[in-house]
Amino acid sequence: MSVPLSILDLATIGPEESAREALEGTVALARRAEERGYLRVWYAEHHNIPSIASSATSVLIAHVAAHTRSIRLGAGGIMLPNHAPLVIAEQFGTLATLHPGRIDLGLGRAPGTDRKTLRALRREPDAAESFPDDVLELQGYLAGRSRIPGVNATPGAGTDVPLYILGSSLFGAQLAAALGLPYAFASHFAPAALEAAVTLYRRSFRPSDQLDRPYVIAGVNVTAADSEQAAQAELRAVRRARVRVLLGEGREMSDEEADLLLESPAGQRIEQMMTHSAVGTPEAVKEYLEGFTRLSGADELIVVHATTAVEARLRSVDLLAEAWGLRPGASPSAHL
Repeated sequence: MSVPLSILDLATIGPEESAREALEGTVALARRAEERGYLRVWYAEHHNIPSIASSATSVLIAHVAAHTRSIRLGAGGIMLPNHAPLVIAEQFGTLATLHPGRIDLGLGRAPGTDRKTLRALRREPDAAESFPDDVLELQGYLAGRSRIPGVNATPGAGTDVPLYILGSSLFGAQLAAALGLPYAFASHFAPAALEAAVTLYRRSFRPSDQLDRPYVIAGVNVTAADSEQAAQAELRAVRRARVRVLLGEGREMSDEEADLLLESPAGQRIEQMMTHSAVGTPEAVKEYLEGFTRLSGADELIVVHATTAVEARLRSVDLLAEAWGLRPGASPSAHL
């Protein structure tokens, strides 16, 4: 049996799009994913990135949840060092109260931004050092067993919003294993430690109230189109867009300039970020993902439909669902 498929939606603001259009696209994508039988859609917290509209992650989840009916929605993830655990417990406790059985909370240790923006967020550079304790504090609020006497999350207490540890290194794997939580590896942009991290997680896993055996979610890029040529054209546009964001320093850049930068050492690092990418016709994409599932040992794949425009993204969602044999309501329970 094929593993479940989910979506990580970066709420990308395309070259010719406004932020509003991009957010409208996130609703359209979630509704299409629901229709097509994907398991969940997650949104990532990023700040001060002009091409990503998911900075207010919990607000976006609330909006999408109000426009869908059954698909699970969540954060992939909330960068916990940017926030007080009580505030996140209240936000996601509210979401779970309004949309019971549909909300996930993935947690990351990185700030999701640069040091300058970190200061603007009023966070200390060493805030990540308390990440394990912050996860436990947050978990306590959501379980109704606060670790701080006299302080409770309302709403939140007793909602038991399922937690997931996100990571791209061995640290996250060790923490997820020690706490008995599902582990989501960011192999869609940080492929290097995938196999080592998954092996460590499975070997070290300790059962918990939330989860009795290891559960791995692995990220992978997907660009499915009706032809190989169309898929490759989309992939080129995505690579150029990433170069403009990561290396362009805010200036206008032609396609020719972007291609030249892609050939530089810095550009090659961007290429390496997209090592795990399924690109082409539905048959080719399915074959790649089957191989990636074996490589990663994943129990679930979370895909980034890598396109620069909403319509192409929706087409990729449709084509992959058909190739993978997804059916609405056919996925196993995701409450881990």
